[in-house]
Amino acid sequence: MAKKNVEENKETIENSVEEQVLDGENANASEESTDNGSDVAEDEVTVLKRELEESKDKYLRLYSEFDNYRRRTAKERVELIKTAGEDVLAVLIPVVDDFERAKKSIDGQEIEASVKEGVDLIYNKLIKVLDQKGLKAMEVETGHEFNPELHEAVTQFPAPDDSLKGRVIDVVEKGYVLGDKVIRFAKVVTGA
Repeated sequence: MAKKNVEENKETIENSVEEQVLDGENANASEESTDNGSDVAEDEVTVLKRELEESKDKYLRLYSEFDNYRRRTAKERVELIKTAGEDVLAVLIPVVDDFERAKKSIDGQEIEASVKEGVDLIYNKLIKVLDQKGLKAMEVETGHEFNPELHEAVTQFPAPDDSLKGRVIDVVEKGYVLGDKVIRFAKVVTGA
């Protein structure tokens, strides 16, 4: 029974302490509200409005930054997918050059038709695969305007006539493009 009385006394003391604390807070609050009244309420409202505007501004900026990040990463991903095999394709370009030289060499000699047909078949298959991956040979012909973004001038020769000055006279090596990106510049001779 003594334990029960002790516990009841504890509860009563705790309740009375809580009541005194609450009464003190209410008294302080009522004193402040009567002193400053509407000024404090107006100040609090303006502070809250300003904080709300700042929060909205931060939210909009954060949203804009995230949207820009999302767009940028999507664009980078698309570009990466387009040019994913760029290194492999760049290594295969000299093989295509060798095939073209072999075809020219075979055309000038008397070789069995089956050998010519085999070389042509392999060459066409290789070109078809490279074309499917987006690798295209540049169309550069003599007389075209020299474009430093597409062509690499190996040397200059005096132009046979004035119309070929600053233009391509001869193509030494084909250029290749993967999508919109130049993989290998066309090596050309220009007229001076």
